Amino acid sequence: MKLYNKIDRKVLKEQLAQDEQKRVTLSFYQYAHIGNTKIFRDHVYAQWMKIGVYGRVYVAHEGVNAQISVPEATWDDFKKALDDIVFLRDLRLNIAIEDDGKSFYKLKIKVRPKIVADGLNDETFDVTNRGTHLDAEGFNQLTQDENTIIVDMRNHYESEVGHFEDAICPDVDTFREALPVVEQQLEDQKDKNIVMYCTGGIRCEKASAYYKHKGFKNVFQLEGGIIEYTRQVQQKGLDNKFKGKNFVFDDRLGERISEEIISECHQCGKPCDTHTNCANDTCHHLFIQCAECAEKYIGCCTEVCQAFNSLDEETRKELRKGIVPHEKQYVKARTSPFLENKEVQAKVWELVK
Repeated sequence: MKLYNKIDRKVLKEQLAQDEQKRVTLSFYQYAHIGNTKIFRDHVYAQWMKIGVYGRVYVAHEGVNAQISVPEATWDDFKKALDDIVFLRDLRLNIAIEDDGKSFYKLKIKVRPKIVADGLNDETFDVTNRGTHLDAEGFNQLTQDENTIIVDMRNHYESEVGHFEDAICPDVDTFREALPVVEQQLEDQKDKNIVMYCTGGIRCEKASAYYKHKGFKNVFQLEGGIIEYTRQVQQKGLDNKFKGKNFVFDDRLGERISEEIISECHQCGKPCDTHTNCANDTCHHLFIQCAECAEKYIGCCTEVCQAFNSLDEETRKELRKGIVPHEKQYVKARTSPFLENKEVQAKVWELVK
């Protein structure tokens, strides 16, 4: 069996669109010591490919971080494959809130230095001394305390479309950037209740241990993150404190948690919380775009991207030279290498005149 998928992504997406089988989108993480990450990675890939699992998985010596979709028909086989790995038995699985089964179109498992890029030296503090876990009811109760500070440990493009009431939302592009920003912002409030949350809980696992190491006295984290909170709120009929959408790292780009739209289209300013990936493959900028602007700009984030896409493929290929390529599904920063390259943009305008 090949341990990598080499089929063109457009073909895979077309195949997924035509596939009528029902799938379950979910995420999970587990910190554990993995000795030989390459062998573990290949074992998991071989097992999951047999049962049709798609998604993106990171494996490191410190554990596993997975966002995947599983066919309903092979769900029991998937659960057995998890149970066959001792540290993945009885694992909490964060099942997607909104799911059309089209979240992922292939399986990609990568060996990484860490399962979440945090920039921390884990040898300098006890990563197992984590904050106190809160369920949805406990979160709602503690966050009513005037001595509590709610901290969103996600990035700006995530919190822009949805966040908890009264939460501090760091204006950062990455989790690595968020850690020192939050620490500095709360430096004189170390005796207060610090309640952190993220998408599924993995970022808070490390962040809570780090902040306890830094002297914060009362550190808490929302167990299972926004995904599990929403499930408990719906199941138990609790008051929903989350407003807007929960950003997710797959082709859906969001799950609606409440009816409020708290963000706006980056192009016209209308209320909107629909993220999209710029249709200019040389840009791939992640931004918020309403339906009217999507039609006007043909899915592009700027007029220059729209103009670039109007050129023939050979011309676009020539213009791409010198632009730093990226390996991401989309560029999450506020700009992209293409948008920063004024020389290429000038050439584009010359060619479309």
